[in-house]
Amino acid sequence: MDYERYFGSAIDKLRSERRYRVFADLERDAERFPTAQWRPAPQAEPREVTIWCSNDYLGMGRHPQVIAACQEAAGRLGVGAGGTRNISGTHHPIVELEAELASLHGKEAALVFTSGWVSNLAGISTIAQLIPNCLILSDALNHNSMIEGIKRAGCERKIFRHNDVAHLEDLLRAAGDRPKLIVFESLYSMDGDIAPIKEIARLAKTYGAMTYIDEVHAVGLYGAHGGGVTEREGLANQIDVIEGTLAKGFGTLGGYIAGSKVLIDAVRSFAPSFIFTTALPPAIAAAATMAVRLSKAGEAMRRAHQRQIGHTKHALTQAGLPVMPNPSHIVPVFVGDPEKCKAASDLLMERHGIYIQPINYPTVARGTERLRITPTPFHKDEHISDLVDALVDVWHTLGLPFANATPVAAEGDHCVYPEMKRAAE
Repeated sequence: MDYERYFGSAIDKLRSERRYRVFADLERDAERFPTAQWRPAPQAEPREVTIWCSNDYLGMGRHPQVIAACQEAAGRLGVGAGGTRNISGTHHPIVELEAELASLHGKEAALVFTSGWVSNLAGISTIAQLIPNCLILSDALNHNSMIEGIKRAGCERKIFRHNDVAHLEDLLRAAGDRPKLIVFESLYSMDGDIAPIKEIARLAKTYGAMTYIDEVHAVGLYGAHGGGVTEREGLANQIDVIEGTLAKGFGTLGGYIAGSKVLIDAVRSFAPSFIFTTALPPAIAAAATMAVRLSKAGEAMRRAHQRQIGHTKHALTQAGLPVMPNPSHIVPVFVGDPEKCKAASDLLMERHGIYIQPINYPTVARGTERLRITPTPFHKDEHISDLVDALVDVWHTLGLPFANATPVAAEGDHCVYPEMKRAAE
């Protein structure tokens, strides 16, 4: 039996659908972030490039105090956790981290996982499974990790149109008195739009539903202490479960959920993907704890971040580039074709020393391919000027359309430009 042909066939299908992914070989420079070294081939000499698409939104992964906390813990406690928390016990750095996270969100307790993907898978599935006859109500654009958590729960589920509170209310009303769990994100990372959290929380209270919010792309970046959009809008106490990551705004690794003591204890006690997974290493937990503490006092850092986001959006828009508007730190530039999106990314890297990964299906809907730019406080005005010049050159080289219309959001779809949408149809 030629098993290899099955794998080859699957890869060939990806290539034919123009969805095959190529990873850039990069080494970030901790002292000169967002500068990195890029190797175009394994044995090639490295070339200096500027990263414009990192999810380390605040550059916290290169912060000297975060690095020092990681090094100190590794030297004192070793590099591994030694096993699951059931087998090897709970090392103290992870206890400190969970206390910091609970405090950040104003919750009684928090539970740390090995990634944000796992925290959504475990959190959503376990919570829903423990509630008899639970109906899950999920936003149409929820992240893959949330979708997998919903599937694993095995409960009945209904999908409400993206950020459509009227549709959500229709579904809640139809559900009657049965237990309900509303699952949504605070900030959607591909379009950069923000959920109507206040309205969703109001509906949850009216119809007796629990709420579970993913703040992955917002923690560290919004709120007086970096607690996310829920903190900024004074709504954290109206949300039952807040989920976040340590790998973006906090620049390290891991995911978590925060909520009541009894809920967190139930997930800790019943979630297989928590019980049977080796714990985060002490050094990573110590680094993450330092990052959260810095975030709590990091208002100046957040202001610098927002300032550079505003400068970047303004400069790209003034140059006529098709920036998809939103109120967040995400800067998507519309392309609308998978091959041209990849070609644009390649040209930026090879010709201009700028790394921005192409975003294609299934991450976004077909026909809405884009470059996703994420400015940080460390992108100086000169970086922004270089980025604009490079993108204008790439747009001319590939014959990509410049913006000549106001982007609109199609119902149940991503933001697209009207003339491009008509052409796709």
